Amino acid sequence: MTDLMHADEIRQYVKHAYSSIQSTGGVSAKELYSPDELALVPASTIDLSLGVANHLRWADLPVSATVLDIGCGAGIDSILAAHRVGPSGRVVALDFLPEMLGRTREGAAAAGTPSVEVLQGTMEAIPLRAASIDVVVSNGVINLSPRKARVFAECARVVRPGGQLCMSDIMIDEEDLPPEVLTHPAAWAG
Repeated sequence: MTDLMHADEIRQYVKHAYSSIQSTGGVSAKELYSPDELALVPASTIDLSLGVANHLRWADLPVSATVLDIGCGAGIDSILAAHRVGPSGRVVALDFLPEMLGRTREGAAAAGTPSVEVLQGTMEAIPLRAASIDVVVSNGVINLSPRKARVFAECARVVRPGGQLCMSDIMIDEEDLPPEVLTHPAAWAG
């Protein structure tokens, strides 16, 4: 991949697009998650869900596991993971936007999931020690990074030996797109 833009510029586009979202109507969440799963999540969190799939249905989240949710957004996956790992588990909800971390914090409190901890940071430089996570999850976020290889290197660094990565995302063959599309803010933050 050719890095056609600077990471700081892309981060600003993403920040502008995501920090001002007030509602998605929960359309994707209502299509992706079961009624039983949605019953565990506050309506305000569902209303702000921006995921692209329900990757948690494939994740092995044992009781007492430590989970990292990269790009937690409003927190739907963090909350669902917390229900699965139980009160002896831990879910670290990572996002670089304070607005999203606030939404996750509020949703986790409303859902009664105190094991959700919010952490501000970037997915390219995860502020956690090596081998401290059992399962890394991410839903429709890694595509927003101009340094995807760095994100995966960070995932490999923080996951414990024998741990796992469970993600869903969107992909496109960048070789098929002209530079003016690849460098357009909407292409990175849309």
